[in-house]
Amino acid sequence: MSSTPVHRRKPTLSNPRVQRTRARIITVARELLSEAGPEGLTYALLAERAGVTRQTVYRHWHNRAALLSDLILEGPDLGNYPEPGTDVRTVATAWLKSMRDGMNAPAVRPAVLAVTAQADHDPDSAQALVHIVEDRHAAFNGMLEPAGVRISAEEYTLLYGPVVARLFFDRAQATDAFIDAVVAQWLTTLRLEGGDGGDGRDGHGDRPARERR
Repeated sequence: MSSTPVHRRKPTLSNPRVQRTRARIITVARELLSEAGPEGLTYALLAERAGVTRQTVYRHWHNRAALLSDLILEGPDLGNYPEPGTDVRTVATAWLKSMRDGMNAPAVRPAVLAVTAQADHDPDSAQALVHIVEDRHAAFNGMLEPAGVRISAEEYTLLYGPVVARLFFDRAQATDAFIDAVVAQWLTTLRLEGGDGGDGRDGHGDRPARERR
């Protein structure tokens, strides 16, 4: 028998019942976040609304930063998830539009702001922020696999950074035209485009050596 206390045991995520419970808690957490903001998202209220015990909530998310991280990364309202493809421009454009739509979701926006604001003084939030960026970077590289392209963390920051700045610092809309301009500039920094670009190849029909597999 396991010596780990019940409230610290990790739930078995492959169990359909556990999956349903987790999905219900996330749905309720999104509703609470939209209604009351990050300060109103307490585990006591979340457990009551979701019809579970606080122990159950803690087993899924050992701290609130972990919960906020999953609210940002999971859910049906995060935009249309792009498909992998061989055209780097198309994939990057679809990726940014999906990210924009997700960050405009009523529950996601305050979650992003809360995790970012707390990261300087809360180690759990700092770790959650790293997890979010690494998760999205890895997922984006997965979308680019058919193109034979893999970008670095710095190159990924150059792609999503302008959209985040537009939404959260400029307090303006990241329009389709804005995203098109961001992707066009990003592709020139990667040297993926030549004369008729857009398919990840240079002007001679070959991908630069750094990007070849």
